[in-house]
Amino acid sequence: MKSGLLWYDNSSKSISDKIEAAARRYKEKFGAPPDMCFVNPNDLENAKAKPNVKIHIATKTTIMPNHIWLGMSK
Repeated sequence: MKSGLLWYDNSSKSISDKIEAAARRYKEKFGAPPDMCFVNPNDLENAKAKPNVKIHIATKTTIMPNHIWLGMSK
């Protein structure tokens, strides 16, 4: 990803809900849905279930907890 949207959400929502909200905002801002996102490994490990979203989810230790970085892979 060359650019994207960094989303911060420290609420008690599930990681799936956080990613879905961030993806809606990304689509509003850029006109197309994101196809990739990065989260902190601990955020994904603490999830009770794997996120059920149609975005490739990867982890990066450089992403701070409660942050989601979304964008296009190409």
